[in-house]
Amino acid sequence: MPLYFAYGANMDAAAMALRCPNSRLIGQGRLLRHRFIIMKEGYASVLRDPARSVWGVVWDLALGDVPALDRYEGVAGGLYVKAAQPVAMSGGAKRALIYLGRSTASGAPRPGYMEGVLRAAEAAQLPGPYRREMAGWLRRPAA
Repeated sequence: MPLYFAYGANMDAAAMALRCPNSRLIGQGRLLRHRFIIMKEGYASVLRDPARSVWGVVWDLALGDVPALDRYEGVAGGLYVKAAQPVAMSGGAKRALIYLGRSTASGAPRPGYMEGVLRAAEAAQLPGPYRREMAGWLRRPAA
């Protein structure tokens, strides 16, 4: 089963249990040399940034759950594309599936979206300074 790095709404264990019932949460991970953004469409993505890191969670993704995750991420409609990236985890770096937003323009989060992401980040016990940085997106106007 592939590893999957979630940094937005899919950090939420209850939501993932509904979307991907055969997948298993492994723990925290960190995508190096990237930064978290909210795309103009109102959803999370990451962009290359050599000075930053994105925290999230790693899932052991059941192959049978991949089509449902692709649908949720809007892959067929072009909202996200899939890639494999090295993710730092306890025990070393591992390659993981990641969904990257096609849009690189930043925007404002959809109503209620960031609140859910922040609750999931807190439940995953992501570092406090990183959660506070993410919370800054609640106050950002659309670009």
